[in-house]
Amino acid sequence: MPDRHDGSRHRRPRHEHAEGAHAEHAHSEHVPGRQVPVLAAVAVGGAAGAVARYGIERAWPVEGTDFPWPILLVNGVGCLLMGVLMTVLAVRFPGAGPLAGALLGTGFLGGFTTFSHYTDNVRELFQGGAPGTAVAYLLLTVVAALGGVLAGVLGARALLSADGPAGDHA
Repeated sequence: MPDRHDGSRHRRPRHEHAEGAHAEHAHSEHVPGRQVPVLAAVAVGGAAGAVARYGIERAWPVEGTDFPWPILLVNGVGCLLMGVLMTVLAVRFPGAGPLAGALLGTGFLGGFTTFSHYTDNVRELFQGGAPGTAVAYLLLTVVAALGGVLAGVLGARALLSADGPAGDHA
């Protein structure tokens, strides 16, 4: 895979600062300009993602020092989907523009996944006298998140390469 800084297909969007220096942004929605549509996409996506997570938590309640499976699942699945989304946007829809990533990535998946709830669950487990569960959850979440994004990227690449460059099915 080409290095991100070698001018290859993974080149980041650039803009010019007032002083004339160029800066690169990892996310196209961060480039200055008309931000109202991007903010609206993030807000709508974020609200939908947070509601989806809330629904999972209501359907699968956890009490006291029970293992917080719902949030582990949400974070692992959210990272998997982020890997798929960013790969599909970069490979299949490179000209999609900033709204797709803002709505689905920063918005929906950002609202769906939760680092704050994860860390609060760890705190509650330690305070509730379940340090083993707290450490297991702490480590499993990191493994699930990193494994999820890696699996999402690799899986999406494999599926996209099987489809061919134009997505045609022979």
